[in-house]
Amino acid sequence: MSRVLNVPGIAYGGDYNPEQWPEEVWAEDMRLMAEAGVTMVSVNIFSWALLEPAEGTYDFSRLDRILDLLHANGIAADLATPTAAPPAWFFVAHPDALPVDKDGRRLSYGSRQTFCPSSPAYREAALRIVGELARRYADHPAVVMWHVHNEYGCHNAECYCDTSAAAFRDWLQDRYASLDALNNAWGTTFWSQWYYDWDQILPPRATGAVPNPTHQLDWRRFCSDALLSLYEAERDVLREAAPATPATTNFMVMYNFDALDYWRWAPELDIVSNDHYLQSADPESEIDIALSGDLVRSLAGGPWLLMEHSTGAVNWQPVNRAKTAGELRRNALSHVARGADGIAYFQWRAAKAGAEQWHSAMLPHAGTDSQIWRDVVRLGADLRALAEVRGAVGTAEAAIVWDWNARWALELPSQPSGELRFQDLVRTWYEPLWRAGVAVDFVRPDADLSRYRLVLAPSLYLVDDEGAANLTSFAERGGTLAVGFHSGMVDANCHVRLSGYPGAFREALGVRTDELFPLLPNESVGLSDGGTGTLWSERVRLEGAEAVTSYTDGPLTGVPAVTRNSHGAGTTWYVATQPDPTTLAALLDRMRAEAGVRPVCEAPQGVEATRRRGTEADYLFLVNHTAEDARVPVSPDATELLTGKPAAGSVVVPAGETAVVREPLGG
Repeated sequence: MSRVLNVPGIAYGGDYNPEQWPEEVWAEDMRLMAEAGVTMVSVNIFSWALLEPAEGTYDFSRLDRILDLLHANGIAADLATPTAAPPAWFFVAHPDALPVDKDGRRLSYGSRQTFCPSSPAYREAALRIVGELARRYADHPAVVMWHVHNEYGCHNAECYCDTSAAAFRDWLQDRYASLDALNNAWGTTFWSQWYYDWDQILPPRATGAVPNPTHQLDWRRFCSDALLSLYEAERDVLREAAPATPATTNFMVMYNFDALDYWRWAPELDIVSNDHYLQSADPESEIDIALSGDLVRSLAGGPWLLMEHSTGAVNWQPVNRAKTAGELRRNALSHVARGADGIAYFQWRAAKAGAEQWHSAMLPHAGTDSQIWRDVVRLGADLRALAEVRGAVGTAEAAIVWDWNARWALELPSQPSGELRFQDLVRTWYEPLWRAGVAVDFVRPDADLSRYRLVLAPSLYLVDDEGAANLTSFAERGGTLAVGFHSGMVDANCHVRLSGYPGAFREALGVRTDELFPLLPNESVGLSDGGTGTLWSERVRLEGAEAVTSYTDGPLTGVPAVTRNSHGAGTTWYVATQPDPTTLAALLDRMRAEAGVRPVCEAPQGVEATRRRGTEADYLFLVNHTAEDARVPVSPDATELLTGKPAAGSVVVPAGETAVVREPLGG
C-alpha cells in the first residue's frame, strides 16, 4: 500500500505544544498560524504524562480539543506517539528500565529518553499507550501522518545494563548462530578473549585496555537495531489501526550524530524525515545543510520532510547565537532545494519554562513585533509560491559513498591515526563539488550505481566483499571511481585485508602500499603539483597505475601520492593523502571533467545552485551566500517562481537572497 502525505504543496509548520500554555492562548495560535501560512504541525510529542497520569488511566480530553481545533482551522496534524519521554510513575514502578552507562552508573529520570531500549517493561508500556492513541485517532480528520517517537537514540543510543547484555547476546546468536563463528569473526584468540558460553559475553563496558574492535562494532550495530525494533513495533500498532496513514520518525542526519545506521532504517519509513541543526562554530554552515539534505534525499530515494530546524538560536551548544539577516530563509529554501517537501521548526511558540526555554521558535518570546516573525511569514508565502515543486527529484550524476559501519569502524580506538573523522573526510571531498554546483547523491557501497558517471569513496575503511566488488565493477563497466586513503583496509568483521593496502581496492587501483606514515597534527608534506598534504601519507608502489602527484619532502620523497589507473572500461583514482582544499578541488575538477559530470548551471562563485526535476519542468534553486547581487544565466523562457516574473534569459539574485527558476525540462 502506498502511504502518502495528504497535505497540498510544501508542508509548513513545526512542533506545536499547546498543552504548555493556557487554553485562551490557543485561539491566538490558530490566528497566527493562518497569518504565517502554516499547513501542518506535529503534536503530542512529549505528552505521555498528561495522557496517562497513572498506569492504565487515560485522559485524552485535552488532545481531543487540540486536534478538533486544528481541523476546524484547516491545519493538518502529524500526530506523535509520546514514547520519547516516559512519565515519572513509570520509572518509580520500573526502576530497572532506567539506562546504565558504560561505567555501570544507572541514570535517573528527569529529562527525556531516560529508558533502556531493551527494557521489556518500557516496550510494553510504550505499545500500550500507542495502541490507545491509534484506536482513538485512527479516523480523526486532522491526522495525516503518524510521528513515531522522537529522535531515536539522541540521548540513549547505548545502555549497558544486564537486560541490554541479554538482548545483545540474543542479537549475536541470530547473527552468528554458533560461538565458533562469533569467536572467528571477533578474532578472540587475541588476548585470550575466546568465549565458551554465550553468557560470558557482555557489552563493551569500561575496561582496563582497548576492547575488541569487532565486539565494539557489533555493539554499535546491535544498538541501532534495538532502537529500530522499537520503531517497527510502534509503527505496526499504528498501521493496524490506520493502514493508509503514513508513518515517519525524525532522523538526525547532522554533523554530531552517528548512532543509527539510517540505510537500515530508511526502508521502514513511509516518509523519511529529518531534524537538522547548525553547528554555531561552523563558519560555512550552508555546506553542512547541503550535505545533510543530499544525504537525506538519498536515504529517502526522493523527496523527504524537514521535521525540525531552528528559526534562530538553539539552546544546547556552548554559545547559542541568533541567525543573521536572511539566514532563516536561506536555510529553509536550501533544504527545499535538496528535496524537502516539508519545512518545519522546533517549535511553534517559544517556551517560557523548561529545558528548552532559550531555543528559538516560529513565534519568539518577543512576539509578532520581531524579525523572526516577519521572516516566518515571508517564508510561508515563499513555500506557497513553490507548491508545484513538490515531488520533484534530484538530477545527480556523481555519488559519494557513505556507510555507517565504515564510520563506526574508522573511529574506533587504536587506529594508525586518531585524527581521522569520517564526516570531516567526506565533507572535504563534498565541499569542492558543492562550490562548483555539481549535484551529488550519497550511496551505500552495494547500491545500484548504473545512473552515475563518477563515484567517490573518500573514507571507506571498512567494506564488505559485496560492496567492494560493486564499486570496482562500476569502474570496470566504464565509470570513474576515486578512493581516499585508509579505505578498503578491513572486511565486515574489522579484519585487516592482507597482501598489501588498500586491501579490497588494491587490484582495481593498480597500487600496493606496504607501510603507512600518518602525519602528526600540524604536519604536512609537499606535493609535486605545488600543493600540500596533511593527515596521511603512505609508501605507495605502482602496479599498473600512473603517478599523478608525488610527495616532494619527508621520508617518502618521490613516492606517488595520487594515482590514476585504467580498470576495465573505466578509470580508478587513489588519493593517498589529504590534499589542501585548492589542490583537492583541482583534482576533483579533473576527475569529473574526464567523467563528463557538469555543474547544474553556470553560477558565479558564492551562489549555491541546485536543480530539482519535475514531470513538466526543472526547478533551479539559486542561493546567494555573498554580499553582492549576482546574475545567473537561465533558459530564455524561464520564470522566477518567488516573484512570478519572467526571467528572460537571466535572473539577478540579490545579496543574501534566494531565487527559484522554473525552466523547461533539460533547460
